[in-house]
This record gives sequence, C-alpha cells and structure tokens, in this order.
Amino acid sequence: MRTWHEIRGFPMAVRLLLVNQLGVNTGFYLLIPYLALHLTEDLGMSAAVVGIVLGVRNLSQQGLFLIGGTASDRLGARGVIIAGCALRTVGFGLFALDDGLPVLLGASVLSGLAGALFNPAVRAYLALEAAGRRAEAFALFHVFATAGALIGPLLGSALLLVDFRAAALTAAGIFAVLTVAQAAVLPARRVTPTGNSVLADWREVVGNRGFLAFALAMVGMFTMENQLYLLLPEGARQATGWKGAAGLVFLVGTLTSLVLQMRITRALKERGSGARWIGVGLALMGLSFAPPMAVSGYGTAPGGLTDAVLRALPVLAGVLMLHLGLMIAQPFVMELVPGFGRAELTGTRFGLFYLVSGIAAAVGNAVVGWAMDAGERAGAPWLPWACCLASGLASAAAITRLHHRRALPVPPAAAPATA
Repeated sequence: MRTWHEIRGFPMAVRLLLVNQLGVNTGFYLLIPYLALHLTEDLGMSAAVVGIVLGVRNLSQQGLFLIGGTASDRLGARGVIIAGCALRTVGFGLFALDDGLPVLLGASVLSGLAGALFNPAVRAYLALEAAGRRAEAFALFHVFATAGALIGPLLGSALLLVDFRAAALTAAGIFAVLTVAQAAVLPARRVTPTGNSVLADWREVVGNRGFLAFALAMVGMFTMENQLYLLLPEGARQATGWKGAAGLVFLVGTLTSLVLQMRITRALKERGSGARWIGVGLALMGLSFAPPMAVSGYGTAPGGLTDAVLRALPVLAGVLMLHLGLMIAQPFVMELVPGFGRAELTGTRFGLFYLVSGIAAAVGNAVVGWAMDAGERAGAPWLPWACCLASGLASAAAITRLHHRRALPVPPAAAPATA
C-alpha cells in the first residue's frame, strides 16, 4: 500500500515511464533469452553465426548509448523514447518475418539501436521529472524492471510451445502498444539548447574528471550484476547437479527486489546522503561471492535431495546478498549521474555512463569466463569467485574515496510528494 502511495505521489509522466519499463523488460526477456536457442535448434545455424547475430545486437546497443543520450538532449527525451520503442517494434517483428541471415542481422541492428535510444532517454526524462525524489523514482524503476524481467521469460516459455514467431510477434506487439501509449500520453518537455556542438558537448562530459572517475568506479557494479546471468547460475547448477537450479537464482533475486527495494531505499534516504550508501552496497555485492567461493571446491552433488539443497544454500545466500547490495547502491547511483554537470547534458551523461557500463560488462564477463576455465584446468574453482570479490571491494573502495574527497555531487532537496 505504501509503495502504491509512493507511485501516486509522482507526476503522470513518471508513472507512465514505470509502466513503460515493465513493458520494455517483459518484451525483451520474452524474446532475447530464447533467440540463441531458436537460431541453433530451429534454424541449425553454427555457433559462429549465432555469435555474430547476438554480437551485432549487443554492439548496436552498447556502442551507441552515447548517440542515444545526445539525441535525448538535443531532440527531446520524449521523441527519442517513442522512436526507440517504434524501432524495437520493427526489429522484433523482423525476427518473425524471415529466417534469412540478412533479415536476422537487420533485426538485430534495429533492436539494439532501439535500446541505445530509449535507455538513456528514459533515465534522463525520469531524472529531470523526479527532481528531488530521484532515488525513490529509480528504486521504483528497478522494481518495475525486475517485475518485467520475471514476467518476460515465463510468457516467452509459454509462447515457445506454439513457436518462436508467436513469441517474436507478441514482443513486437508489446512495443507497439508502448509506442502508441507514449505518443498519446507522455508529455513533451521543453528542450533547452546545449549551446555547443555535439563534439563540444562530448568533450565537456568526458572532460569532467569527477564524473569519469565515478563512472569508472562503478565498473565493478555492472561486472558483478552480470554474474546473475553467468557465474551464479553455473555455480547453482554445479552445486546441485540440477540444470533447473539456475531458475532459483532468478526467482530469489526477483522476489527479493520486489519485496524489499522500496523499503531499503526509503530507510537509507532517511539516514543521510545516499552517496555514502553506494560504497556499502558495492562492498556487500563483492562479499556476496564469498559464500559460493567457500564451497566451490566440493564438486557436484551426488544426487540426494537434501544434499543438493544444502549445497545450493551458499549460492542462494550469495544471490540474496548481491541483490541486497544492488538495491542499496543502484538508486543512489542513478540519483547522482545528473548532478555532475548541466541539466542540458543529462542524457549525454547517462549515455556515456551506460557506454562505460556496457564495455565493463563485456570485459568483466570475458575475465570471469577466463577465470572459470583457468580455475577448472588448475583445480582452483574458487578463482572466478575471488575475481568478483576483488572487483566489488575495489569498486567500493574507489567510490568511498570519491565520497570522502567530496568529489560526488549533492542531490537536490526532495520536494513534498503530491497525491
């Protein structure tokens, strides 16, 4: 009930963006997690071709975040959000249209470009509209995104019982509805000219040493968050000997976020500046890899249910700690990004921030993947867990140092909520 009251206290534009993120994640996770399976099993494509298709989609999104953020500042976030959703409608629709490689590559480019457009634009719009209540707005944003990430795979797995095209068309339909809804309801914000060329704006953002140091310090957060899809599911499978154990990782994390996110953010916001809590959250995220690391050398469960449950507990404890750390840190991270410079460049800053995070996620996954292979060869299964532990503690130390040096901006004062 209190969360519902919190939602009603925000302007209609913020409420629409929350529902939009629910739909975005539902449509995305309805389709993309099953794309590789469709390409290999249904179409018989080689692993190399599948890697190209998936890589093109990822590169089109991660590599163009700065473009999307700049477009948001110069053209207005509303138009960029609508254009991004429309492009993803077309991209996902193409996945259902034809199985030829050129069409699949085109669909990958369009769906990736769509994410590069609306991801920074949505966050810039939300940050400007929420003003003094950014932390709460981004906490709610995370709740709605998490709910979509839970609904999407469940709906996708049901639609795949029909076929992949049914899933692709449903995902495209969701984005089509979002496009129309935002065009009809989302208010336009007045665009204030930045006063400089695009390159000058980029130089201004990149040249902000405090912001760049903050973005680099946050690399560990994105590296660790991505282990929810790589290391932790694999750890659960190895510990229990059950392939379905990966589902427990997602279920525990999703339910924890839905139940606790707003409670945590409200409680911490009442206890002073959110900037100091970012380091606490990052440290907890790093320490979350200690319980799985402690039991990583015990091999696969022999098959007994009780033994499998006991072996799963340290991994699930790590998942719970990781989500708690993420829930502590993430809303306050998003709250700080707009404060590093002029409001006219909010989208550009979010674009650069997510560009850095995308590179960090790719490099981090590569390092963790290497550590998993190297640890297996050397009889040191603890190695990837230790890498993640070190990454989290290093990020926590870096952000704590920035906070103590007063290099982080002070968020705007909260405005009173309105019903």
